[in-house]
Amino acid sequence: MKESKMSRRNFLKAGALASAVGMMAAAPVAANAAAPTAVQAEDEENGMLDVFGKKPKYVFLFIGDGMGTAQIQSARFYQGTATNNGAITEAELSFTQFPEVGSVTTYDSTSFCPDSASTATSIATGHKTESGVINMCPWTRDVPYETIAEKLHKQRGYKVGVISSVNIDHATPAAFYAHQKSRKNYYDIGVELANSGFEYFAGGEFQKVNGDGTVPNNHEVAAQAGYNVVTTQAGAAALTAGAGKTLIIAENLADGKAMNYAMDAAPGEWQLTDYVRKGIELLDNKKGFFLMTESGKIDWACHANDAAASIHDVLEMSNAVQAAVEFYNMHPNETLILVTADHETGGMGIGYKTTNYDTFLTNLTHQKMSYAKFDSTYVEGYIANKTPFEAAMADVKANFGLTLPTDPDAASAGKLLLTDYEVENLRKAYERTLNVGADAQKNMSQEDYELYGTYIPFSMAVCHTINHKSGMDHTTYAHTGAPVNIYAKGVGAEKFRGVFDNTEIYYKLAELTKVQ
Repeated sequence: MKESKMSRRNFLKAGALASAVGMMAAAPVAANAAAPTAVQAEDEENGMLDVFGKKPKYVFLFIGDGMGTAQIQSARFYQGTATNNGAITEAELSFTQFPEVGSVTTYDSTSFCPDSASTATSIATGHKTESGVINMCPWTRDVPYETIAEKLHKQRGYKVGVISSVNIDHATPAAFYAHQKSRKNYYDIGVELANSGFEYFAGGEFQKVNGDGTVPNNHEVAAQAGYNVVTTQAGAAALTAGAGKTLIIAENLADGKAMNYAMDAAPGEWQLTDYVRKGIELLDNKKGFFLMTESGKIDWACHANDAAASIHDVLEMSNAVQAAVEFYNMHPNETLILVTADHETGGMGIGYKTTNYDTFLTNLTHQKMSYAKFDSTYVEGYIANKTPFEAAMADVKANFGLTLPTDPDAASAGKLLLTDYEVENLRKAYERTLNVGADAQKNMSQEDYELYGTYIPFSMAVCHTINHKSGMDHTTYAHTGAPVNIYAKGVGAEKFRGVFDNTEIYYKLAELTKVQ
């Protein structure tokens, strides 16, 4: 006869229950005590198991889209050197101080260089799928996967929130509530958002808010499903606990109808940290909550090879994580905070050919705005007015510090003085900007694509130049297959140390929260 075996989990349950029976036998019990419900019994059993490992009641998952180790380290190095007069000093971020760190692989069913839809699916459901697919099985795309957020909502009664600094129907946030054959099914993703029943959404605008024009727009669909649809910062600030299901669309929208880059945000403008704080306020309850927060514009900045914009958005995400840490400090025995990435973007490197063994990251303090804001504020006018190159370079000097050799301030420009080679590269990019502008890869020569990607050539040349002078570079305008880190603090954090696949994030969370 085959010997039956008891799993480690069942062994622990049995031991805990046996101990509990002994304690109950030794303690007086009211004869008329009501029998516990099934849910109560399960919760009591889980409470007994706290001897062996507690179940996190409050779970924060932060995803820095595109945030590889170089993105994190460049932010630490920049912050350290910029605040210490150029000294080689490494600053700490809120999450780099967490006690547990792991390394996560990110490939999907399609490629070692995956996209956000498939990698977020892996994190949310524990399943691999194709690039471009959200929570559906690969190849046939006919079986939906239930997400950790949906399971916590349904099985454990947790309130759920989803925040993103990009569009609220973008691939990463969508992977926690939607199930689509294509990440581009934006209107349908918005409908799924409304049907999720999750208590809190905040971020950028829907990408196809009006659908095909014959259907209620995504705001109306959400309102019909019982959501408070808030589109002003004042309205968001006025929300208080007990407000009910809420969808906040940021009032100040930028490129792609997303939130502003952190470095472009006006004083007092809400950023990721503010939406996390509001989410905590609205979600906090006795049963628990799950809050997924995506810093999506790290990815967008790295696609555009804009190192400074990436750095500032990593720093802002660190601030948002600190808001969760403050909550953890009030609930240290009930809270788990995870910080990770879906993949790396841009192939960012710290170090460049012409700076050899040096970096000059304080050069990046001279960059006052992202490439996207430079496009909308300046370059669109250059194209419309056929502005002379020298006039455009005056704006480049004011906003990036890059200085022509013929400029009156050339002698004091230091490391930001342009060489003749750099001037010619900028001039060539400017001429292409006026004559061609941005274009699709299929319409470009290999040389032009490698130089500018599908972005405005002049803005790319400016970003590349200040990056290189700072000792930074990128290998691609797309994603890479580099592993990413995961940082953990709180209940069950020790499970996230070591090297593992991104699908394991789901399974570790499911085991900790005891969902099926």
